[in-house]
Amino acid sequence: MAMRSDKKAFGAVTKSIHWLMAALVITVFSIGWYMDFLPLGMEKLEWMSRHKSLGITVLVLVMLRVVWRISEPSPDALGALKIEKWAAKAGHLGLYLLMFAMPLTGWTMSSAANFPVSVFGLFTLPDLVSPDAELFETLRTVHWGLSWTIAGLVGVHALAAFKHHFRDGDATLRRMLPGKIEEN
Repeated sequence: MAMRSDKKAFGAVTKSIHWLMAALVITVFSIGWYMDFLPLGMEKLEWMSRHKSLGITVLVLVMLRVVWRISEPSPDALGALKIEKWAAKAGHLGLYLLMFAMPLTGWTMSSAANFPVSVFGLFTLPDLVSPDAELFETLRTVHWGLSWTIAGLVGVHALAAFKHHFRDGDATLRRMLPGKIEEN
């Protein structure tokens, strides 16, 4: 399999980043959901630290993914309907924007709460804003809303891939899976 994408197939780098980010987004969402049920204490703080570190990892990967995406062609969409192609572009743009917005709102929220963002204990990010309790509450609400928005959009993305595979019988899903596929 080629490292780079072309007009017919996704390359190994694109596929790897896609599936790594999918796993990270699901993990970060799951940790966020889980830690909301924990009482304030060391366990919750440890999960919050993991959540923040993985969230910053998503931010770095989405920046790399955008640079990679701009630097190479993308396979042509296989959907026959113009609205499907438009919806796919809108959905991908929405996912990219959310993968930027989620970690940035989380980082800003931590700054507003005067809680540092340590990335895997290796280094601490600078605060984006000064401590501000009102801003913290606003960002907490925004971050929560964005988390459910991204969960919904990821669900629609997966359903669209399954629709292409099972209903349309095209290679949309298969060409994002590991390995080389044959177009149909």
